[in-house]
Amino acid sequence: MEEMVGRCDTCGKTIYCLDGFLNGVHTDSGSLQCFQCYEADTKKEN
Repeated sequence: MEEMVGRCDTCGKTIYCLDGFLNGVHTDSGSLQCFQCYEADTKKEN
């Protein structure tokens, strides 16, 4: 089952819930990001 959750706050890519698993990251600051943008932001911080 695939259900749209929202869009990545960084790039605008559509993020889905796939069989109960979020296909992205809900950050501590409350934003929704795809895995690619989240990884890029994490690398910037380190």
